[in-house]
Amino acid sequence: MKILRTWRGWTSHENAPIYEAMLAQEVFPAVKAKGVTGLEKVSIATQELEHEVEFFLTLQFDNLASVKQFAGDDYIKAYIPDNAKKVLSRYDYEAQHYTLKGELVF
Repeated sequence: MKILRTWRGWTSHENAPIYEAMLAQEVFPAVKAKGVTGLEKVSIATQELEHEVEFFLTLQFDNLASVKQFAGDDYIKAYIPDNAKKVLSRYDYEAQHYTLKGELVF
């Protein structure tokens, strides 16, 4: 049963490219290097707002055990490395989890 973990964070327009690069080049490569298995896909979406940029992340895991391997037993708590906190102006303290029921591809 695949699990989608979603989370949102906000940053300034100036810091948005820095944060996006950090996700792709530091945060998730470090997660994989730590031996986290079952993380199948990370989707990064943004929404340009007047005074900030919203990041919406969706992580697809193969099962809930893999989510716990990634985030710990208190897996509801958001996973935000300290270097990411430095460029985010605010963020969700908890992640949301959904069971993937299916995908339609056209």
